[in-house]
Amino acid sequence: MKTYRIEFTQKIPVDLDTAWDFFSSPLNLSEITPKDMTFDVTSPNMEGIKMYPGMIITYKVSPLFGIKLNWVTEITHVKDKEYFIDEQRFGPFAFWHHNHHFETIDGGVLMHDILHYSIGYGPIGLIANSIMVSKKINEIFDFRYKKVEALFGKLP
Repeated sequence: MKTYRIEFTQKIPVDLDTAWDFFSSPLNLSEITPKDMTFDVTSPNMEGIKMYPGMIITYKVSPLFGIKLNWVTEITHVKDKEYFIDEQRFGPFAFWHHNHHFETIDGGVLMHDILHYSIGYGPIGLIANSIMVSKKINEIFDFRYKKVEALFGKLP
């Protein structure tokens, strides 16, 4: 099974507390996800909840062709104001491991994402990744980059 690695970075002009408060709230994920994915958090009673190790978060999402899928992630690791890791337990990928890192820099915060994923399905998965999945993941992170910039501003 082929595993892919993608990294994304972004600098935002806010303090670490502000960045952490926003990104560690599961409900804010839908705000920085493209609307055509119809991303909905379906876990009950999430208002005001911050991520913690062992937390299970359920979603409905339409990653491709408008087909609604269930997605279940577990927050496996959290180091307050430094990083958290989410891993897919059920969903569209054979493997999904996403590190979110936060670091104070001059004038703001550097966010660094490291994503490992696999589609599975042997040669069909390789083809699917090369013609659409990799492109879709990059589109999602490009959208997120622009949305975060619109919400918080940008650093040079």
